Amino acid sequence: MFSRGAGGAGAVPAAPLRPGRDMAPRGRPAAAAMPKRGARKRLKFRADDVCSERVTVADYANSDPAVVKSGRVKKAVANAVQQEVKSLCGLEASCVPAEEVLSVSGESCDSSDEMDTKESASGRAASRKKKSKRHKEDPDGGGGEEYPIDIWLLLASYIRPEDIVRFSLICKKAWTVTCTAAFWTRLYRRHYSLDAYLPLRLRPESMEKLHCLRACVIRSLYHMYEPFASRVSRNPAIPDSTPSTLKNSRCLLFWCKKIEGNRQEAMWEFNFKFKKQSPRFKSKCCKGLQPPIQYEEVHTNPDQDCCLLQITTFNFIFVPIVMGMTFTLFTINVSTDMRHHRVRLVFQDTPIRNGRKPRLEQGVQVVLDPVHSVRLLDWWHPQYPFSPKA
Repeated sequence: MFSRGAGGAGAVPAAPLRPGRDMAPRGRPAAAAMPKRGARKRLKFRADDVCSERVTVADYANSDPAVVKSGRVKKAVANAVQQEVKSLCGLEASCVPAEEVLSVSGESCDSSDEMDTKESASGRAASRKKKSKRHKEDPDGGGGEEYPIDIWLLLASYIRPEDIVRFSLICKKAWTVTCTAAFWTRLYRRHYSLDAYLPLRLRPESMEKLHCLRACVIRSLYHMYEPFASRVSRNPAIPDSTPSTLKNSRCLLFWCKKIEGNRQEAMWEFNFKFKKQSPRFKSKCCKGLQPPIQYEEVHTNPDQDCCLLQITTFNFIFVPIVMGMTFTLFTINVSTDMRHHRVRLVFQDTPIRNGRKPRLEQGVQVVLDPVHSVRLLDWWHPQYPFSPKA
């Protein structure tokens, strides 16, 4: 066989076809050329792919990991689709309008990583603009409604005594309401009952005085209000654990008295009045939030941060003078007869800081043995002694 060339003058004989090698068998197509290794295609984000109709399957998690390495939607694509959805719903886009994103169609990015960095930078800039705008609109930083103090005073009439602290932490005006004399007077009248036995200073005719009004109302609640009265009635004769709240407290007063009871032999009661040390702050601001000046008399309390340690023994024990000294150690152990308790108190001239152990040889020790009962009374306790002139 001969094939005729383009010129038509000469003929070049064609090589004969060998059926075994050069011809593919019938019914089997010729094999396609295999692509070279390492020629995988990486998708690039284009701005014209923003439209929801053109989001490809390769953008999702079930795509081929050989084509999309991350296996998830790119941040730039997700932001663009989200902005378009917001624009279609009639909502304003959070960072950039959808029209501005769609206007860059035809412009391709070099890589999806560059788009991620651009989007994150624009997002940070937009958030800064929002914050600055918010501060300009409201320089005080308050974003809520501000109600008059009369509304807070009305709401305070429905607050339980144990919820007063939570109510005062709502806002500054709610705290101011808890400082007024009207708040404490209404609280006293709401819980007053004729059946309650009250000391002379806590009776209604004495509650008209503004001096120490808050302290007197709190004391009266431990006589009249059942949840408070049940707290103090559950105190055992000997505490389960040694109280640690008296550490570094200053002894203001000490006295003892003889108790005539049902027993043939009288017992002795030793009373130590302590004042707790106020905590020290790094900012050198030892005072907390102070009430308004017009309500200072209402909040006056001579026994603030004071407590009474009351120890009852079976016989009289000599106790050295410890008034004005700092209480550093308090232990309750079993007595030598294994039937009663033994109390040891250690007083020193200066308080102990930074968790150091007290030196027993430098202080004054008071050992009471045998002991019948140990009680720690806060200033609001019904059995705490306070002056009727307070």
